[in-house]
Parts: sequence; C-alpha cells; structure tokens
Amino acid sequence: MAGATGSGGAAPSAKPTSCQLANGIKHVVYLQFDNTHYNRDNPSVASDLEQMPHLLSFLQSNGTLFTNDHTILISHTAGGIVSTQTGLYPDRHGLNVTNSYFYFDPAKTPTFSTAFKYWTDLVDDGTGVKDILPNQVTDGKNTPAPWVPFTRAGCDFGAVSLANIELENTGTGPFGDMSEAFGTGSPEWNQAVASNAAPPGTAARAKALTDYVGIAVHCASGGGLRGRHAG
Repeated sequence: MAGATGSGGAAPSAKPTSCQLANGIKHVVYLQFDNTHYNRDNPSVASDLEQMPHLLSFLQSNGTLFTNDHTILISHTAGGIVSTQTGLYPDRHGLNVTNSYFYFDPAKTPTFSTAFKYWTDLVDDGTGVKDILPNQVTDGKNTPAPWVPFTRAGCDFGAVSLANIELENTGTGPFGDMSEAFGTGSPEWNQAVASNAAPPGTAARAKALTDYVGIAVHCASGGGLRGRHAG
C-alpha cells in the first residue's frame, strides 16, 4: 500500500489535516462478533442474535447488519477476523491455518507458532532466524495493514480486542511486542519486565497485560489525537 514518486514525478500531495473520507463520512464504527450467528441452525430454535434482542435491535437501527458473510476455510477466529479486515482470504493474507500452526525451521523440524500476533511480527518471533517471513504475508511482503487508508486520510484509527492490530503479548525479548512497539529500556518496556517477573495471580503480574494488550490507537499524521497527546 506504500506509494512512491519517481524521478521527475509530481511532488507528493500535502497530508490532510483532518479526517477526510468519501461522501462526508467522519466516523466509521465496525463491530465483529466471533461465532455469533444471525441465521438459525434449527428453524425452531432462535439464533444467537435472536437470543440477544437488544443487541440485534441496536445493530439494525443504528447501522448495517451484514448477514451474508462467506465463512473462510478453514473457519477459525484469527483467520476470519483478519480476512474481514483485509478483504483477503487466508491464502492471501498468510494465516492459512489458525489459531495456531506449525512451521518448519531450517532443520525441517515442525515448530509451533500462533496466528495471534501483532501485524508486523515474524513467524519466528522468538529468535527471528527460524523463519524470517512475516506472520501475515502477501506476495512475499507483510500483508497491508487495515488502518493505513484511514490514517493516510487524516483519520485516527482505534481498535479494541480485534485480532493482530493491537499488541498481542507483553514480551520483552528482541522480538517481543513491548520491545518492538516501545523499544528496549523504555519506561513501558521496564514496566513489562517488572510485571512479567511479579508473582503469578497478582495484580502486579497482570498490569502490563491490562495496560498494553488488546487496545490500540493508530494516530494519523496531524490527526486529532496526536494533536492533543504526545506519542
């Protein structure tokens, strides 16, 4: 999704200073439910959404309820969510088998990996050498991120508990999400080190997880959030 201007080409256009989407749209709110069905499996038994009438009414009266989704193969959480974010089937966004899979290291040994990783993480996010390709790969490159069209239009993009577009772990190793997002030695990284070392089952042990994993805001250049908050 990156663009380039060749030698002698026109200069890049100035970045927008506010959110500019087509047709006057200023906000997009997208909700996705995992394994929650609109249609009935048994005609005499209410569907999942019919058993949550207030939620169904809210969706129908405040937006578009999309009921004609074609399930990916094989159907699983990570692959399905990433497919809707990218518009690509699993054979195109790299997560062919989810939610976990095995890959072959250089010694041809099957090695475990998980599909739930931050968007730019590698298949081998432990050592970085057993498989150097991105966990999500399209035509040999990292699958284009879904927030880019919004941030390039000057729009801030936030997400809660949506696969792979926010931090997925509190790892502080060379390829851990805390290291890659905040940098080794940063205050956030130091907090994660302390949290990961705290006794299991304590609030201190859960602090880094609750503070950093599962929620993210991708700020537009010149966007409102970046204008009000540092970083």
